[in-house]
Amino acid sequence: MTFPVSDHCDGRRFHNVHDRTVKTLRDVWRWRRTSQPIPWPRRVDDPPQPPPRRLNAGRIAATFIGHASFLVQLGGRCVLLDPIWSPRCSPLRFAGPLRVRVPGQALETLPGCDLLLVSHNHYDHMDLPTLRRVRQRWQPPAVTGLGNARHLRKAGIQGARELDWWQSVEVAGLRVTYVPAQHFSARTPWDRNRSLWGGFVLEAPGACLYFAGDSGWCPHFAEIAARFPRIDLALLPIGAYEPRFFMRTQHMDPEEAVAAHRILRPRRSIGMHFGTFAGLTDEAIEAPEAWLAAACARQGVAAEEFRTIPFGATLEIAAGG
Repeated sequence: MTFPVSDHCDGRRFHNVHDRTVKTLRDVWRWRRTSQPIPWPRRVDDPPQPPPRRLNAGRIAATFIGHASFLVQLGGRCVLLDPIWSPRCSPLRFAGPLRVRVPGQALETLPGCDLLLVSHNHYDHMDLPTLRRVRQRWQPPAVTGLGNARHLRKAGIQGARELDWWQSVEVAGLRVTYVPAQHFSARTPWDRNRSLWGGFVLEAPGACLYFAGDSGWCPHFAEIAARFPRIDLALLPIGAYEPRFFMRTQHMDPEEAVAAHRILRPRRSIGMHFGTFAGLTDEAIEAPEAWLAAACARQGVAAEEFRTIPFGATLEIAAGG
């Protein structure tokens, strides 16, 4: 498989423009040798939340399923982002990071799925068993980054649109733009960076939503803000940041997430990518949310402007407000 040579691809493998994320076996060994992970609870039971209802084009909403999985609504369309309902984010059913929280909503309670978006191929974002369920229930069109459609075909999803950074497509009544992120890709030890990673900007008349996917801190947030000066709702990662020497280039910490929010200037931001799968990171399960609140206060961001929402809950705002 070859791709056009660009500032982020040598024709065979992709790379980050601003900061390389390549980790060596020595880095992995250092993490495992020095790791002092704070234990997570075996199970967290969250209060049940009412199922989301389908909204009209005048409303924007995000329902937090868990980790980086959301059902978002804008322009009267329902969009699933990086859905994972499986008990593990792993190629193995018996090993790998284990879910401590059940999904905030059952797949069957969702009001529909008009479009499926998959940001990159890591197992906590591209879960083939869940994608098969989504296809069987709704058969939505799918959009992803370059090199990822071959993985989606394993879940029976045919014809997924692949995009490079800054490319756009009109699908399901929405304009979808694939935007840069600072991260990497791999599903095996042999395919590192053979497919592209990124985030999405979704646009409908009077509405704009940004989903960052996985990303470290990077100048691309300013680039996105310049091209999309009016973002209504941003979904920004705040977890899986420890240890910093290993995670810094591919996962923001909450302080950096608040700085990204200030650059992007959305009306509202929701924190994601935390508190769901044990074994992905060394920080305590409650640490990202506590740090986010402190970082907002330190950087002069109102608590309601950037916060998390309960697992399974829906944040709803007016479009064009």
